[in-house]
Amino acid sequence: MSCSHSAILPGAVIGVLGSGQLGRMFAIAARQMGYRVHTYSPETDTPTGQVADVEIAASYQDLDSVRKFAKKVSVVTFEFENVPAACVEAAAEFVPVRPGGAVLHTTQHRLREKTFLAQNGFPTTKFLPARDLDELRAAVQSVGFPAILKTAGSGYDGKGQVKAHSLAEAEAACSAAGQQEMIVEAVVDFELEFSVVAARGLDGSFAHWGAIENQHRHHILDLSLAPARMPEKVTARALEIARLLMEKLGLIGVLCIEFFLTRDHEILVNELAPRPHNSGHLTINASHTSQFEQQLRAVCGLPLGSTEYYSAAAMANLLGDLWQNGEPNWTRACDLPDVKLHLYGKIEPRPGRKMGHLTALAKEAEEAGRRVIEARQRLTK
Repeated sequence: MSCSHSAILPGAVIGVLGSGQLGRMFAIAARQMGYRVHTYSPETDTPTGQVADVEIAASYQDLDSVRKFAKKVSVVTFEFENVPAACVEAAAEFVPVRPGGAVLHTTQHRLREKTFLAQNGFPTTKFLPARDLDELRAAVQSVGFPAILKTAGSGYDGKGQVKAHSLAEAEAACSAAGQQEMIVEAVVDFELEFSVVAARGLDGSFAHWGAIENQHRHHILDLSLAPARMPEKVTARALEIARLLMEKLGLIGVLCIEFFLTRDHEILVNELAPRPHNSGHLTINASHTSQFEQQLRAVCGLPLGSTEYYSAAAMANLLGDLWQNGEPNWTRACDLPDVKLHLYGKIEPRPGRKMGHLTALAKEAEEAGRRVIEARQRLTK
């Protein structure tokens, strides 16, 4: 596809709803290509705001401010999906919103998301709704114990999620969640977790970075390896699911699909994120086109870039826990000249808070993984 008259070209202003690290890395990619960036969120001095041209601090419920924001940009995109539907609709009165409100409506609510997947024939773990105590009891009886209970809305990095081993634990979790709508899922005995980060252009073109292997600690991503260490036919099936899912959603932009690979090599879709994803951060250093540049290209109607890797790669998250005994030793990590440091500009380090990441490239994913873990260990020595 060549750039058509419908493309939003460099020099235009891109609006970002949300202002965390994903928006920051998106803004860096956008400014590199000559775009201006306006970010909108309730906070100031944010990771995105520090590198954007304009930072608007206002509530997502303040629809007048949302409309003013939208009038000054050429397209709106997201850096997180828990934006109220009314906010998206207000922005869409003036400019294209990509991905659209319908995609966000589906993916920001776990029960709607899983129902969409099941109704369209995509493989998922067994799940049931729990909108009240009666449904909860029926659901846990059906899926068995242990069971995973998740709040239907506003969950990420393990938040709003608990593993219940008995009916009493399930009822306590439901009560602790304030009786809000929940989803009950069967526990999956998986061999590994992996993700596919992919992009779909305005013309329907499809690009991906293969399968990325993920290792979690305390429900937070700890380490990603590319390529994932699993059979090629499994990767091929996951990529086909990604392509079909993006078409079914009508999504323009970047989508991350988190998968489980079971012990008998079945793949199950766990969760969707209609935006760049933590597991795709290694594409900044490891690929011709990063997930953030690709998001920009997609939402602006430009041709998608090459996703070819320079080499295998690994990414390790840097959480606020690393600051417990003072400032990490950045010099020691930077002593490894082939390891890249990315910090997000967050003022206050807190345990579990994503403050940055490290990336290493190598001939093999395992070697890159060892290198990036060594670099992280040096930070606290």
